[in-house]
Amino acid sequence: MTDALIKDRCETLAEYVVDTGATVRATASHFGISKSTVHKDLTDKLRYFNPAMHSLVKVILEKNKSERHIRGGEATRNKYLKRKNSREK
Repeated sequence: MTDALIKDRCETLAEYVVDTGATVRATASHFGISKSTVHKDLTDKLRYFNPAMHSLVKVILEKNKSERHIRGGEATRNKYLKRKNSREK
């Protein structure tokens, strides 16, 4: 893959994350690529192609990382509420 294509992909992913505040997993799902590719592009490669955008993305990814335990807890809570509700019917 050429540097121009990688640069375009990195910047597209970065713009999506900045615009939506999406997680790495959500971004990967949206674009149909692996989480590893998204993470590598946003944390390593973007730094060389667009340092200013990298700084913005880094802040969002750190925020998402600090909140992930909350999202995980909510997902677990919803899982058991769904089970409970299906049993009551």
